[in-house]
Amino acid sequence: MADKTQEVSGIDFPFPFPPYSIQKDFMAELYQLLEAGKIGIFESPTGTGKSLSLICGALTWLRDFEQKKRQEEARCLLVSGAGPEGQDLHPATPSSCQAPPTAPRPGGEPDWVTQFVQRKEERDLAERVKEEQIRRKKREERLQQTRHSAQLKRAARLRRQEEEETEALLRLSREMLAEGSGAEQLEPGEEELVLAEYESDEERRAATGVDEDEEDLEEEHVTKIYYCSRTHSQLAQFVQEVRKSPFGKETRLVTLGSRQNLCVNEDVRNLGSMQLINDRCMEMQRSQLESKNRAEADKPKRRRQEGWTACPFHNHEQMQLLRDEILVEAKDMEQLVALGREARACPYYGSRLAIPAAQLVVLPYPMLLHAATRQAAGIRLQGQVVVIDEAHNLIDTITGIHGTEVSGSQLCQAHSQLLQYMERYRKRLKAKNLMYIKQLLYLLEKFVAVLGGNVKQNPSAQSLLQTGTELKTINDFLFQSQVDNLNLFKVQRYCEKSKVSRKLCGFTERYGAVLPAPREQCRLAGLQHFLQNLQPGVTEAPAAPSEEAKAAAMRATSPLMHIEDFLAALTTANQDGRVILSRQGNLSQSSLKFLLLNPAVHFAQVVKECRALVIAGGTMQPVSDFREQLLACAGVEAERVVEFSCGHVIPPDNILPLVLCSGPTDQQLEFTYQKRGLPVMMDETGRILCNLCNVVPGGLVCFFPSYEYQRQVLAHWDKSGLLARLTVRKKIFQEPRRASEVEQVLAAYSRCIKSCGRGGGPVTGALLLSVVGGKMSEGINFSDDLGRCVVMVGMPYPNIRSPELQEKMAYLDQHLPRSPGQGPPGKALLENLCMKAVNQSIGRAIRHQRDFASIMLLDQRYARPPVLAKLPAWIRERVEIKATFGAAFAALRKFHREKVGPS
Repeated sequence: MADKTQEVSGIDFPFPFPPYSIQKDFMAELYQLLEAGKIGIFESPTGTGKSLSLICGALTWLRDFEQKKRQEEARCLLVSGAGPEGQDLHPATPSSCQAPPTAPRPGGEPDWVTQFVQRKEERDLAERVKEEQIRRKKREERLQQTRHSAQLKRAARLRRQEEEETEALLRLSREMLAEGSGAEQLEPGEEELVLAEYESDEERRAATGVDEDEEDLEEEHVTKIYYCSRTHSQLAQFVQEVRKSPFGKETRLVTLGSRQNLCVNEDVRNLGSMQLINDRCMEMQRSQLESKNRAEADKPKRRRQEGWTACPFHNHEQMQLLRDEILVEAKDMEQLVALGREARACPYYGSRLAIPAAQLVVLPYPMLLHAATRQAAGIRLQGQVVVIDEAHNLIDTITGIHGTEVSGSQLCQAHSQLLQYMERYRKRLKAKNLMYIKQLLYLLEKFVAVLGGNVKQNPSAQSLLQTGTELKTINDFLFQSQVDNLNLFKVQRYCEKSKVSRKLCGFTERYGAVLPAPREQCRLAGLQHFLQNLQPGVTEAPAAPSEEAKAAAMRATSPLMHIEDFLAALTTANQDGRVILSRQGNLSQSSLKFLLLNPAVHFAQVVKECRALVIAGGTMQPVSDFREQLLACAGVEAERVVEFSCGHVIPPDNILPLVLCSGPTDQQLEFTYQKRGLPVMMDETGRILCNLCNVVPGGLVCFFPSYEYQRQVLAHWDKSGLLARLTVRKKIFQEPRRASEVEQVLAAYSRCIKSCGRGGGPVTGALLLSVVGGKMSEGINFSDDLGRCVVMVGMPYPNIRSPELQEKMAYLDQHLPRSPGQGPPGKALLENLCMKAVNQSIGRAIRHQRDFASIMLLDQRYARPPVLAKLPAWIRERVEIKATFGAAFAALRKFHREKVGPS
């Protein structure tokens, strides 16, 4: 497949094949947006080549940007007259690199002073340009050498392995000698659990063990594109698209991930828990640094008998080599891990070293959207381009990442652990450490008390007098808890800088848990829960884990770490968040939950720092949520926001969207919460599906508003005989609740459709009963015969009785302006959440240019203009509203006969 160059609007876009017209429009619009430094909301349906359009459009802009920058650098050097040794070659002349000659100087300085200052500024600029060119040349030479020196690299690896073996033998000899040197005065390894003096924690910044004078760490961040998506599988697909594109061989790309995904030290990786892996990694680095410091000081100190030694993969020379190999060719996460094992270098830190020189950084949502994670990873957004793909749930994602929940058992356990820690090391702790630990103990005690419990008793044995859910503003919660007199900002800062939760985790691991592990699964903070959801192939936990597994799970997550996240959330502005007190019978099951109402407070920093931002997805309608809740609240001017929505590549007659207002017996279809459970409504739904099964070939996917309603309808059909009538034409499959069973059900559904297509019996395919917002409404492709018709039963509005939703609606009503002729913003949120879910579900069917499908929206409320306006444009333009079932059925039968007939 030869790469071709497509000229669009005077810009040459390299593309692997002749692009669709909508792809040309997409790339041209994207290029102009990046050039102007604006914010774009881009919608491109699945099957239209969105990923390639993003890659070729954005990397074409980056190519041209770098070329213009080099030209500007050359002009600056020419104008300044700076030669190789810094001498002047000729007098400077006015240019774009100079300060304007007419600019007044302060104090009425003479012309010769003004000229001298201008010349000095030009020389300084020229020196900076020359330094950057030298760095760029060194990097290019290094990468070129890496590309063409495979044998050299292998020899270097062998040499390093020999050095490691020698060092290991020497270290073993030293340890054996040290064992016989005399008795220890203190318990071995215990001093590492004691908090260092709070003011002197700056030394921890060097915990990576990297020399500060290392030239490569000072490498300037080049202009780059940060591309993020929801899951690692989506990121891997994107990397493969980059590799296949015309930019695949020349683009410096790095994929970022968590330690859990990238660690190649099997001893650490086998710990399983993300928190345990993070803690062990940090401890091993600290051990490595302290060993290095002892060697440098050359002082005879007693040996610390630690449970682990320095990580053999955390070697800076090896990681530099890995960094260069990463930049030479685009690699996804699995390839990165394989390369790290081969090179005996850490992919987690090697990929971070590659960030400054990379042109394209691929990373999951939390690493971009969570400020602390972003900072820890070395991500700098200043002046860079950010692309957020699969962004239809971006608002919910930000809310989830920054939400957190702590249980009563976690609060009690953290208090007990911290109290025992303080009592054991009271005489060794400095005054400030004691002061802050006592403040933390006070906070934990009051948080338990506000739930109605007592920290001195077992939480599982404490029954609460008051039960139910209570929602508070942050200030009201702090006042009710009697902690409003404490400076939570200072307490949070202390926790962050002193690493007290890690010390406590080590203390607990050493001396055992002070409370029995609770029976319920530990609730994770929002970010940690989201990170775990990214892991591919995660299945539900077994129903009855062993006691050892429970203990391991308890050790895996330090309760104080979750509470630190909760304390950080409480520093949010009062109007931007709420605290939900959930009292559930006993203290152990009760919890405190922070709900973020304004995701823009965390998104604003991303918007403020980056040069340009692209929010993209296959289905972005309705976009008003992005404009109002994210961008406007983050301070973005309306004129800076650009919307782009392209049509589909399928012919207009390959899709038939119908709004059905009544059923076969002329029963009006309106599946409100009050009416949908009526037998007449469930019967009418069954009759509609029976008729559809007679004319729709292959697979038919039907979405219900909830699992409970799906169960209720199926039970009613079973009693009335409708279920038996449905099975005459289609074999029925039901979406499972367990994530581990989804693949199995989909595989059986697919096999059934394929076998029916070859058979010729009465059964013509399969009917899959799914749930909106369930496991099959997003990320599953029902292409071709897997989804010839998608049926949406009713409008899946969220639960209006939810306290969280009610508070969010009230917040929007209070803080967002009411548009002329529109309802209150809170009511608009309800409708937008409903239509986002509908759009995701009905978008499962059409997946490529030659695909075809019909869409049935079973509810007369879909015919309302405000509701129709929130459908994707490529569907909305073709919608037909049918008042009677006969007209709809005739159109549907005609559509499928025409599509299937010629074959």
